[in-house]
Amino acid sequence: MRSVAELGEALGLGREEIHPAGASAGKVAVSVVRGRASSARRGKLILVTGMTPTRHGEGKTVTTIGLADALVRHGRRSVACLRQPSMGPVFGVKGGATGGGRSTVEPSASINLGFTGDIHAVASAHNLLSALIDNHLYHGNALDIDPARTGWPRTLDVEDRALRQVQTWSKPGGRVPARDGRFLITAASEVMAVLALARDYSDLKQRLGRMLLGRTRSGKAVRTGDLAAAGAMAALLRDALEPNVAQSSEGNPVLIHAGPFANIAHGTASRLSIELALGCAEYTVVEAGFATELGGEKFVDIVTPILGVDVDAAVLVVTLPSLRYHGGAADGSTEHPDRSALERGLPNLGQHLSILKTFQVPVVVAINRHPSDDPQETERVRSYCRERGVEAVEHRLFSEGGAGALALAAAVEAAAGLGRHSHPAIDPGADPVRQVETIVRTIYGGAGAEWTEEALAELAVLQELGEVSGPVCMAKTPLSISDDPKKRGRPEGFVVQVRHVDRSAGAGFTVVRLGSVETMPGLPARPASEHIDLDPDGRIVGLS
Repeated sequence: MRSVAELGEALGLGREEIHPAGASAGKVAVSVVRGRASSARRGKLILVTGMTPTRHGEGKTVTTIGLADALVRHGRRSVACLRQPSMGPVFGVKGGATGGGRSTVEPSASINLGFTGDIHAVASAHNLLSALIDNHLYHGNALDIDPARTGWPRTLDVEDRALRQVQTWSKPGGRVPARDGRFLITAASEVMAVLALARDYSDLKQRLGRMLLGRTRSGKAVRTGDLAAAGAMAALLRDALEPNVAQSSEGNPVLIHAGPFANIAHGTASRLSIELALGCAEYTVVEAGFATELGGEKFVDIVTPILGVDVDAAVLVVTLPSLRYHGGAADGSTEHPDRSALERGLPNLGQHLSILKTFQVPVVVAINRHPSDDPQETERVRSYCRERGVEAVEHRLFSEGGAGALALAAAVEAAAGLGRHSHPAIDPGADPVRQVETIVRTIYGGAGAEWTEEALAELAVLQELGEVSGPVCMAKTPLSISDDPKKRGRPEGFVVQVRHVDRSAGAGFTVVRLGSVETMPGLPARPASEHIDLDPDGRIVGLS
């Protein structure tokens, strides 16, 4: 593995501009990022997104890391930007999020199990605010906060369904609950979204201070700033705001920073890490969570306006097993060739191509090769894409590393060189109802949205508080283009159900919840943690 100083040199940073954060990782000062971001030089921005995933994932992280490595093999300075993994999925169903095979980010075990402590800092800042709210209620409630309308939860970076609903008490042993409460996983915390979007320390503190906690009994907004909490929270997040530098399995620098969920927040690496990469590299390769209608839509509609730059090219990750799954194949048989199922699954790919066309961004389809792939099925995917004016390139990044994606890298360079750029699909100045309707019809291809009375009431409160400006952030299942995880393939004629509306005032968006979305997932019957162990030599084994 390369030293921290060598990674900094590969980024064009001086030794004084990157400092160690453990044996094989570094952090870059916020002031250095701002200096690089203000430079006239800006590399090209490549968005890696995907078709609707199965529970196994389709290899976006492998593709992101390996594509950046392949571009380096082409003689380009390239940097991958990833979110930091949450330990909830690491111990749950999905496992780790550092790639796989010969396209990984290292030190993999450290990154999956806490890394530089950034997620711990987010949890500490979040829970400090929770404690301050209850402490304020205990000591007389000078702000006249209404406990029944104060919904700030607590957080934990482990999946624990028993903590979805809790009660806090006004006094030790008291019988009257001060307020109903709940826990959410740390990646779903608004503090995580704020960390990911903050420009610098001043912006971090301002965003924290304007977070909406609830209302007084007279109906006025209560914010973090009203409890004088933003300063202490920002202090806890000081080091966490600095982007982390790790490395790919081929020794190239990778920026891995922040971890907002894509099904509840905007789902991509931090603004600061992307700005640093754009100022240091010719190509910045950024992964967005889940598929084009979730992470991809949010990246274009929420993140790029904040960055002030557009996407130069998009990479749409596809696998043959996923196409078969969306064509009706049973989950356990998707690795076996099934031309009929694949054919029925192609409309899912078609919809994601249509979504990227809506964003007006050049697209390359990356076929993430599996050992059981049938060449005729692969050629059918290529021809399907060609019919729609899109090039599809097979890669072998998992088995071969960057050498297995040289053709993909060349195709991405060509697409990024066309001079076309992404355009948001929504007008952030429009009211939330209109924005939702646009996303459902234009992006999902649905027939519209129905709002529950509860959601309309929640929206009315936010309108009364003046808290509906900016884009909406759609929260829904990642397992379907619709809001129903059982609807595979390319659903048509569906109407989404808007069940709740929340405000992430610090992040600057309105969260619109479709269907049932858990912010505190539960562990499966056989969690991945059963396979994780520490051997006698102190090596961590069994991480997937």
